[in-house]
This record gives sequence, C-alpha cells and structure tokens, in this order.
Amino acid sequence: MSERSALIVGAGDAIGAAILKRFSRAGYNTVGVRRNPEKIASVISELQKEGHKAKALKCDARKEDEIVELFSKIETEVAPLEVVVFNVGANVPMKIMETPTKKFYKIWEMACLGGFLTGREAAKYLVPRKKGTIIFTGATASLRGAAGFGAFASAKSGLRAVAQSLAKEIMPLGIHVAH
Repeated sequence: MSERSALIVGAGDAIGAAILKRFSRAGYNTVGVRRNPEKIASVISELQKEGHKAKALKCDARKEDEIVELFSKIETEVAPLEVVVFNVGANVPMKIMETPTKKFYKIWEMACLGGFLTGREAAKYLVPRKKGTIIFTGATASLRGAAGFGAFASAKSGLRAVAQSLAKEIMPLGIHVAH
C-alpha cells in the first residue's frame, strides 16, 4: 500500500477517537489533532502497539497560522494527505439571553471558522492531486436550532453551509466532500 495520511482535526475522546482508530486500522498514517494532544495519548499508544502509524499533534483549529503549518508538516513529515476530517466540538449549552458575545464568538470560531480553515487548506493539497476526501462532522444543530443551543446551532449550521459550498467548488475537480 502506498503511503497516505488521514488527518483528524478534533480527535476527541469519543467520535474523534473512533474516526482516528478506523482510518489507522485501514492502513492510513493517522494524525490526531487537538489543542491538548496528551488527551489522546492512550489512543495513539494503543494504535502504535497494534503496529499502526499514528501520532498526535497540537493545533488550535481557530488559528490560521497553526492550521497552515499543520498541513505543511503532515505533507513533509508524515505522508501525502488523502483524508481530512474536521470534528471539532463546541457543544456548549447556553440560553441566548445569557450568552456573552465572547462565548458566542468562541463557539463559532471552534465549530465554523476552524472548519473553513481546515477545509480550505485540505483543498489546497488535494485538488492538485485530483484525489481525496474532506469530511465535516455535523450534529442535529447543523439543521435546526434548539433552546439553549443558539451559539452551537449557529456555528454548526454555518459549518454545514461551508461544507456545501466547498463541495460545489471542488467535487467537480475529483475531491469528495461530505458533511
């Protein structure tokens, strides 16, 4: 099998860890990313003990320079990217009337802006190869709001729109985009 990598941005304890395991066990060099990579050290260790190529890296998906550097590092030090999954969670329940602007903005940065940055950088590497997949994980909030989840619904709905727009731009160029 040729060398290829899968990047999971938001490789958390549940869905993110499961995605990381799935791609690693399918033969990808996997890179799990979180703001605190020590939190997935046990998952990485488990995969390495099974003989898989897996590593954790630190990155804040809200920071453009960190995302740009992350993609460059994986391409030069791991293996060419073939799959990119954006799974950053930002599910913070809070009533709209009690939501400070700063908190709303942070939730939007995590779940929407981070997805835009990740998708954009992934496209820059995958489109020239005419091969690859970009996946954005969704939530019920991607489709409709709920009491106590205005900020989260706004961010996840925005992420869905970003994913749809990216799909219309690059799917004709051979890149699969899913939400």
